[in-house]
Amino acid sequence: MSPSADAQSPASSPLHLIVPFAGRRTPACQAALPGLTLPNLAALLARLPEAAADAQDEHSLNPPHERARAAALGLPAAADGTLPWAALAARRAGLPGAADQAWAWVTLCHWQAGMSEVVLTDPAHLAVQPAESQALLAAVRPFFEEDEIHLFATDAPGTWLASGPVFDQLPTASLDRAIGQPLDAWLPMADGARTLRRLQNEMQMLLYNHPVNDARGERRQLLVNSLWFSGTGRAAIVQPPASLPAVDERLRAAALDDHGEAWAAAWAALDAGPIAQCLARSRAGEPVALTLCGDRAARRYQGRRGLLQRWLQRTPGVAAVLESL
Repeated sequence: MSPSADAQSPASSPLHLIVPFAGRRTPACQAALPGLTLPNLAALLARLPEAAADAQDEHSLNPPHERARAAALGLPAAADGTLPWAALAARRAGLPGAADQAWAWVTLCHWQAGMSEVVLTDPAHLAVQPAESQALLAAVRPFFEEDEIHLFATDAPGTWLASGPVFDQLPTASLDRAIGQPLDAWLPMADGARTLRRLQNEMQMLLYNHPVNDARGERRQLLVNSLWFSGTGRAAIVQPPASLPAVDERLRAAALDDHGEAWAAAWAALDAGPIAQCLARSRAGEPVALTLCGDRAARRYQGRRGLLQRWLQRTPGVAAVLESL
């Protein structure tokens, strides 16, 4: 699960289902796309007209599914890279300063150095254990405190929350953008990020010789050799929506790994589960919304197509819809 994902996702029978990575521009997922057989999605798209579309390029710091979730939660518009997911999590956890301070997610990660570039490995592949996370948090905390950054453990080993003035209005890239990509394009380069870049360098040196990594090396596990900052910003007080959207992330891991076969299998399970539930609710006359998200765009389908509208308008094919994302 990504740090920005809602803790309640997915619901068993959602009114609004958001599907991250429904479309993916990577080679293996693109190759798998024509072979997808998703009868329930096809039937649902035939019933629901497109109600809204959000299209940006794949270089935005916040991917389409994060922007879609922010809109569904009623969050105010924010500059790219400043959707305050960490501040919202701090508020849910009741942490001190959650209501009025700027926050960030801090994720332990592995930077894979190649011949000409450095790539961010999916932090899930580290499988950081609770004791490892606690030991590393204790080691790095004094350095962060010197820069007025306060670190807090979370229920997810290897993922911490941080508060400090440096995170206010500071754009940072979502992990879902940076994983598997050369890091040069995604590291925070604004003037306000100088402190974070220095801390990253210092922590890389500290982590290199830490006993946690010595033990991981003996077990031939990936080393924890850096940190990633994301979800930065200060959260405004907003009236929560009457019902929360359900965010189903089952496509995420395969999409980030560009594992086409696994992505297709996850799509089949999604079609047989939550998509089928949405279709049943729509056929029963209940209101349903479906937001499909890819690397470049999110499309929300909602409402009803009348019989005449269904007859006059050609229903887009599933592959064409997913390709457009």
